[in-house]
Amino acid sequence: MSPQPRDPARHPAAEAVDAEAVDAEAAPRLLVVGGANPLPSSLDIVGQALDQATARGMRTHTTHRAEMLARTRAVTRLAGEVSPVDPDSPEETLRWITGRVAGGEGFDLVLGLRDSVQVATALAAEAAGAPGNPPEAVHRVRNKDACRAALAAAGFRQPAVRRCTSAAQAEAFLRESAGPWVVKPPDGSGSVGVRKVTGPGDLPVALDGLPDRDVFLVEEFVDGTEFSAEGVFVGGRPVVLAVTAKETLPPPHFVEVGHVLPADLPEERRLDVEQQVARALTVLGLRFGVFHVELWLTRDGVVLGEVHPRPGGDWLHRLMSYAMPGLELFGLLYDDVLGRPVRRPAVTRAAAVRFLTPPPGRITAVRGWEAVAAHPGVLHAELTAGPGTRVAPIRESGDRAGYVVVGAPTPAGARELARRLAESVEFVVEDVRERAGEVAAGR
Repeated sequence: MSPQPRDPARHPAAEAVDAEAVDAEAAPRLLVVGGANPLPSSLDIVGQALDQATARGMRTHTTHRAEMLARTRAVTRLAGEVSPVDPDSPEETLRWITGRVAGGEGFDLVLGLRDSVQVATALAAEAAGAPGNPPEAVHRVRNKDACRAALAAAGFRQPAVRRCTSAAQAEAFLRESAGPWVVKPPDGSGSVGVRKVTGPGDLPVALDGLPDRDVFLVEEFVDGTEFSAEGVFVGGRPVVLAVTAKETLPPPHFVEVGHVLPADLPEERRLDVEQQVARALTVLGLRFGVFHVELWLTRDGVVLGEVHPRPGGDWLHRLMSYAMPGLELFGLLYDDVLGRPVRRPAVTRAAAVRFLTPPPGRITAVRGWEAVAAHPGVLHAELTAGPGTRVAPIRESGDRAGYVVVGAPTPAGARELARRLAESVEFVVEDVRERAGEVAAGR
């Protein structure tokens, strides 16, 4: 066939622009449901997800409530398109994406990177015909008692748990099970409302600390060392990339104050953790995205805790990137879906994060922070409370006053460096209650 004559009025540059437009239209499309919350770690995680997609030639779109899009401009400016949609409303998200798909717009990947958006994300992926987790599997892991029941039915060690709607039901469970126990929300995060109880006398305070005492869980306390497994699904199968060691404040609260990656475990124990986590994720019906699974190592072996189909918080993504040079966490997922080679870097060094936990009161001065931030081993650090800030007792993750992320050749070295730097920061705190008493007494 003879070539068609060129339009003499058409400039070659116009044809190049058209070709670029066609290429852009054919590019794979990523939807991030819910974008980020205005917290440094959330902004960093979502920023990396968008950057790694853009580097692969993907078109990106993110949704969130209008006021949150305005508060997270550091992320929204990285997305090719944004839409004001409430990601915490599965119904609203489903209506929005159904309209988009009906209008001819498609998405090749749909991601949600926070707990509260996982149901909406699963429904959106299903509506778009994109890979995703089944909505029923997401509902199962979002409800902690349902997740425990499913794992127990599959033969995993699990503590006894009961969903309660009253103090009387909680007291009955305490009489029927072995203590101590933990009171917690059925679908919370960040240690909000989580408290250890040793008997009925502790219940009133624990229930008062719940964000919603109409429905809550009481479960047997697990006596063991805490860890978590971080990974990604490749070809629909879970791949554990690293195991993280955790440190928490002593009970009655369980706020995490430090993480080390990789955990310094014998290879046999590490492989056991990896195998049990992978089997549990498969049993629960999860098959897509990034995951973070909490667990304990006890005298009787692995006891699985909460299962999250999203990245771990507390800067674990930064720890992974340092410990595994060349790792692009979300890039692994994108490459798999796009049919590209998936290259998993090896763990060749270690990283740790330590959180700052000053005593309660009003901060009047902070000493030693400049030296910590300038230390050559520090990968990232931020002070989130300074002079004038009133610090509450540490009862949930949001009460912490800052963090230090460090890198080192070994897990022990990273742990010690993070601990030493965090402890070198001195918070001068005025006891607000004492001061109020002095004023009232006229002193």
